[in-house]
Amino acid sequence: MKRLLATHELTLQMALLSIVLGLLCGIGAVIFRGMIGLIHNIAFLGEFSLQYDANAHTAAGPWGAWVILVPVIGGMLVVYIVKRFAPEAKGHGVPEVIDAIHYKRSVIRPIVALAKAIASAITIGTGGAVGREGPIIQIGSAMGSSMGQWLRLPEWQRSTLIGGGAAAGIAATFNTPVGGLLFAVELLLPETSARTLIPVILAAGAGTLVGELAFGNVPSFDVTPLASSTELPMIGDYFAFILFGLLLGVASTLYIKAIYKSEDLFSRIPVNDYGRHAIGMVLVGLVMYAFMTQTGHYYIQGVGYATIQDILSGVLTNPWLLVLLFGAKLFATSLTLGSGGSGGVFSPGLFLGATLGAAFGVAISTYVPGFSHLEVSSMAMIGMAGIFGGSTGAVVTAIVMIFEMTRDYHVILPLMIVVSIAYGVRRHFLRDSLYTHKLTRRGHYIPDSIQSNLCMLRQVSDLLETPVLRADDSIAFADLREIARQNGHIPHLLVTGKNGGIKGVLSMERHKRHGTDDEFYIQENIDTNYITVKEDDLVFDVVTQLRAAAADIALVSYDGKVKNAGDVLGIVSLNNIAKSSSLTAHILRRQSLRAKFKQ
Repeated sequence: MKRLLATHELTLQMALLSIVLGLLCGIGAVIFRGMIGLIHNIAFLGEFSLQYDANAHTAAGPWGAWVILVPVIGGMLVVYIVKRFAPEAKGHGVPEVIDAIHYKRSVIRPIVALAKAIASAITIGTGGAVGREGPIIQIGSAMGSSMGQWLRLPEWQRSTLIGGGAAAGIAATFNTPVGGLLFAVELLLPETSARTLIPVILAAGAGTLVGELAFGNVPSFDVTPLASSTELPMIGDYFAFILFGLLLGVASTLYIKAIYKSEDLFSRIPVNDYGRHAIGMVLVGLVMYAFMTQTGHYYIQGVGYATIQDILSGVLTNPWLLVLLFGAKLFATSLTLGSGGSGGVFSPGLFLGATLGAAFGVAISTYVPGFSHLEVSSMAMIGMAGIFGGSTGAVVTAIVMIFEMTRDYHVILPLMIVVSIAYGVRRHFLRDSLYTHKLTRRGHYIPDSIQSNLCMLRQVSDLLETPVLRADDSIAFADLREIARQNGHIPHLLVTGKNGGIKGVLSMERHKRHGTDDEFYIQENIDTNYITVKEDDLVFDVVTQLRAAAADIALVSYDGKVKNAGDVLGIVSLNNIAKSSSLTAHILRRQSLRAKFKQ
């Protein structure tokens, strides 16, 4: 009864925390967008105003050709903030969140939220060709982690709040509550269950509420001309979708490689961080200014939503200009992030997908007989989802988010086909996604999927490392070698004192590494940090206890109490659990060792 009550209170606590977190992240998203608007208006128009519609093109400002230096000035401020306060704020943010969950016990420094908000707002507001989704994910995740740290919550709750913060930030920024939830499930949460999903759902809902109060309950892009379309794709259209999916898979691979090749290139330039970023941003400024002088719009500046809206509205249909915009945005985004900027990769991905999709749609509907009915705007929407899903690996999120951002249901089936093919092609050429490639280069490998590991649901007695030899702490090194020789594979030696009490555990692997070193002393090499568990405890719970105690070894007894060495049935180590990819193999190995020991 007490345990049931504790679980109920825990659920209520997490529910309340998630709602509060969602509201805070929603407010943070509103402030973040306001910061972008303020900085943008000052930088490009010389006006002090928070009013900024990212879906409308920025008018030519009073600076003339000097506007080329606007991204450079912003870049210098960003480098200072990143170097001075939070190196984690550099780049697109999501890899740092994933890294914190898998390698830093879901701990993100509170300063990251503020530093990321300011740095990314400056980058985007001064023309950096990046998006606002990565920053708001990192901001929301930092807020969730900070809340968990402040309340001293266990690791699984911190990681849940990180996912909730990210989902709430996405939902509030793009008015995509389901997309925010799916993003957290596909890319962030290490565990998917009712206890983790419900808090994330509540956080996403609360964030959406704040976003709708601030920005209205409207989709991110206006695709009204397609809203009444009920026609299903023709059979021949699916050949076009398959071809388009292949093209988007190649483009997704190119997108990933371009960003990280740019990072490598700038890292080799023999100047400091300020000099590298200045070089990158002056090139962005030149491209931006060239488009303004030649076409009347900056096009690739900032999040690029105005260009996407032009494509979806049927205003921008020149296939050569669309291809040029695709290359220019890819170039500008790679420069911005590669040289040291701060911002997301979601919005640039949408831009790339929209331009490539529209160009493909114009080409196939104009030059291939039988495809004149294909709508360019529909192909643009499909392209947006294809690049996002293909490059990030968030396939379901891509499909749902594009639907939520456009509210056009009739493209769902083509979306599913194209995004799946794009993802498969990208995986063929490049295993890592846009988010995990950075961590793999760092030596931090992220699992491809969240799986229910049946081994973790077994009793700890099934993974016992036996036999466990017992020896006095005064044993001579020669005797220790003889014990190892006679008994073969002995994983651990239980070291006892004169009264039979346990003093610690000696790893025999550590002993083997010393070879014939006669200066080896047991007292200096035993591990005194261990926990005690019952033989019928679940492996999952034991791992949780080990991590909480910062220990590697658990002594197993009938009732979880160990008064002397005779109470120990066996030992379970984190190393053994980590190697337990096959439970059956370990049970057989345990039985074999026991049989050998009895002989």
